[in-house]
Amino acid sequence: MPHYTPPLRDMQFVLHELFNVVEQLKLLPKHAEIDAGTVNAVLEEGGKFAAEVLAPLNQAGDEQGCTLDQGTHEVTAPAGFKEAYAKFIEGGWPALSADPAFGGQGLPILLNQCLYEMLNSANQAWTMYPGLSHGAYECLHAHGTEEQKSLYLPRLTSGKWTGTMCLTESHCGTDLGLLRTKAEPQPDGSYKLTGQKIFISAGEHDLAENIVHLVLARLPDAPQGSKGISLFVVPKFLPKADGSLGARNPIFCTGLEHKMGIHGNATAQLNLDGATGWLVGEPNKGLPAMFVMMNAARLGVGNQSLGLTEVAYQNAAAYAKERIQMRSLSGPKAKDKPADPIIVHPDVRKMLLTARAFAEGGRALSIHIALLIDTYLATDDDEERKNAEDEVALLTPIVKAFLTDNAWLATSHCLQVFGGHGYIREWGMEQFVRDARINMIYEGTNTIQSLDLLGRKVLADNGAKLKKFGKRIQAFVEGEGVNEAMQEFVNPLADLGDKVTKLTTELGMKAFGNADEVGAAAVDYLRVLGHLTFAYFWACMAKEALARKDSGDPFYAAKLATARFYFAKLLPETAALIRSARAGLQPLMEMDEALF
Repeated sequence: MPHYTPPLRDMQFVLHELFNVVEQLKLLPKHAEIDAGTVNAVLEEGGKFAAEVLAPLNQAGDEQGCTLDQGTHEVTAPAGFKEAYAKFIEGGWPALSADPAFGGQGLPILLNQCLYEMLNSANQAWTMYPGLSHGAYECLHAHGTEEQKSLYLPRLTSGKWTGTMCLTESHCGTDLGLLRTKAEPQPDGSYKLTGQKIFISAGEHDLAENIVHLVLARLPDAPQGSKGISLFVVPKFLPKADGSLGARNPIFCTGLEHKMGIHGNATAQLNLDGATGWLVGEPNKGLPAMFVMMNAARLGVGNQSLGLTEVAYQNAAAYAKERIQMRSLSGPKAKDKPADPIIVHPDVRKMLLTARAFAEGGRALSIHIALLIDTYLATDDDEERKNAEDEVALLTPIVKAFLTDNAWLATSHCLQVFGGHGYIREWGMEQFVRDARINMIYEGTNTIQSLDLLGRKVLADNGAKLKKFGKRIQAFVEGEGVNEAMQEFVNPLADLGDKVTKLTTELGMKAFGNADEVGAAAVDYLRVLGHLTFAYFWACMAKEALARKDSGDPFYAAKLATARFYFAKLLPETAALIRSARAGLQPLMEMDEALF
């Protein structure tokens, strides 16, 4: 069975040495009392829960899966999941970063981000049950009525109730303008919803006493397309005025998807047969309201992949140091053994370092964006809030798509390190690969994220958000330009920044002539920007490691070695990506579709 050790040392490096988060948070009145001791204590306890409670359930939960009783429409999660969730609630973990007005602890989002990285490493399928509740909480917090907030938020905050997002229908995935679920207004101000939803993660289960479904549907007089979508809160059990549970609402699970991975999470087909719901936000404005939950989910999916990258790396590295196979090409290294540990072989090291570089770079990006969210939620400075919001908007599709692409590569590499054993279920590596694959698909496929980045986040505002981020990079390059020890990191970062500027301008000009040029280049473009982001954070981490290289702590030597590997072996991918992006639309559209 795979093992998992929470990467607390690297988290503390990113939090306290790279970003100095405590001092930054103390500038925000909401977090003025935060201290490093609290941050570290929360992460240590969260790591224990992940490693000791969740990780032992991961492989068994994958093998057992969820069970649907067709007669009652009730779903039973794998053995141990319900008990683990009860411990999660008992520990107060659902309330960690929630609003104290609704029973939350009010701690920074970045702590919740680190907690969920560890939970995802330990057991992604289980973590999706409480994870989706955060998005429902954020959506209702932003758009719910005062009555809805007082009813639902305390129970979502405590974890007593969980939440879902119900978007997809069998005939429409990303194109939500095609959805058909209908909502009929009732005299008492409620609505009756009728329709079918599919692919609803955590859509039915036995972990919590109630499930709060946020459902997209159409009012009778709604305009066609995405401008005619409204959002409704549809609970599994109808709550009474005091919050106790009343009648069963007719929103039933009619089937569970048979999936490649995340078997421990119930991916439900839901049928609404006149289910009672209440409007959230304004009529026909449901999609903007739901985007609060969707954007939270996209960051969460990136975090899922970060967690899988880390745990796959840990297990592959441990195996590579123990497994003996052949001799080093330069001569025996373990002369007392019949063969050398496979970690002596260069390509094994390349696979391990790829996973490690993706994990540590992803962690820096993930914590950075969480700090930005903490800033715009708590600052009193309008300009600071706007700058933080813009950077979060720019980086969200990168977090979702780049981190999930990287996890697919990293988990596959780590499986490869195990050789034939990696392909065998008992070692657990193939589960990481299967679980990682969904993350590139749901919450908007990575192609959708790429179109969002290039079309909406970059070209739509003439590169204003990208220029702001570019100024952050430029300031770092100028500040370290005279530091001889930093040239191996600063020079390629500056070079890629210039190339991104030129590529963006070129693609913008092409898009004026034919909008399909955006679709032809977007996936390559996102990966280039992902590398630019990682190169910036890896350069920043290298700077901190260089400053402490004589401390005697091997952590900094490992950090520098990984940074050098990233710049030497992974960043050069951008050359091919830029060339591919510039190749444009014609090679994709030249063949007549009848010939496919």
